Amino acid sequence: MSDQLPRIISRPLEFENGCAIGVSNRWSKGQYCSILTKVGIVGCGIYDVATAGEFGQAIAIAKGTPANPLVDPEDLFDAKIVNATPRAKELGVEIGMTGKQAVELLLAAE
Repeated sequence: MSDQLPRIISRPLEFENGCAIGVSNRWSKGQYCSILTKVGIVGCGIYDVATAGEFGQAIAIAKGTPANPLVDPEDLFDAKIVNATPRAKELGVEIGMTGKQAVELLLAAE
């Protein structure tokens, strides 16, 4: 991959409460993924919750591991939420729920 351009993928994802955009970005020895709704993001641990919170954004974070990284947006579905901004918590996001549950809550809030 070092001689190639970074890879960016975005695609619509259907959920019970609506549609969101799944995003995956990859580069040499790195990646991140997220699911973008109209009111916020469910993403991997690369996002800084403190900064997003200062701006009143609804962000919920799931965390992969070096052995099992979160690469594609669908990887977030079963991943557990480990952190969230105050706004995401106001919308019902809770630590320990799955990424898919968090997306459904953000979609219901639209």
